[in-house]
Amino acid sequence: VRLAESGGDSVQVGGSLKLSCVWSGRMSSTYCIGWFRQAPEPGYGRQEVANIDPSGNEWYDDSVKGRFTITWDDAKNTWYLQMDSLKAEDNGIYYCAAAFSWSPARPMDSREFPYWGQGTQVTVSS
Repeated sequence: VRLAESGGDSVQVGGSLKLSCVWSGRMSSTYCIGWFRQAPEPGYGRQEVANIDPSGNEWYDDSVKGRFTITWDDAKNTWYLQMDSLKAEDNGIYYCAAAFSWSPARPMDSREFPYWGQGTQVTVSS
C-alpha cells in the first residue's frame, strides 16, 4: 500500500488549495482516509483535520469545519482535500493516511492509521 500526496503550495490568507492523495498497491474497499496537519511549531504532533469512511461518513475538526471538504474519485484512486478560506493557522505539512478499522464520523488518533503518505507543505501568508 502506498499513499502519495500532492497539491501543497504557498497561498495568501483567504485563498484556496486542493490537496490530492493517490492510493496504489493492495486495494481494499473497506478503509477510512484521514487528513492530518503537522504544524511548524516545535512540539506539535500530527493533528487530524478530517476523515471519511467507505460509507461516506465524514468528520471535520471544528477548526476547519465549513472550510475544508473531502472528496474522492474512485476511477483515479484519489482522495482530495479542498481547502477554502485558508487561515495562517492552517500552515503545516499535510498528510493523508489510511486505516482499516474505524467508527463513523468521529475523530481518530494518528496511531490508528498504519499507512501514511510523505506529506505536502501548505504555507499560508498574510
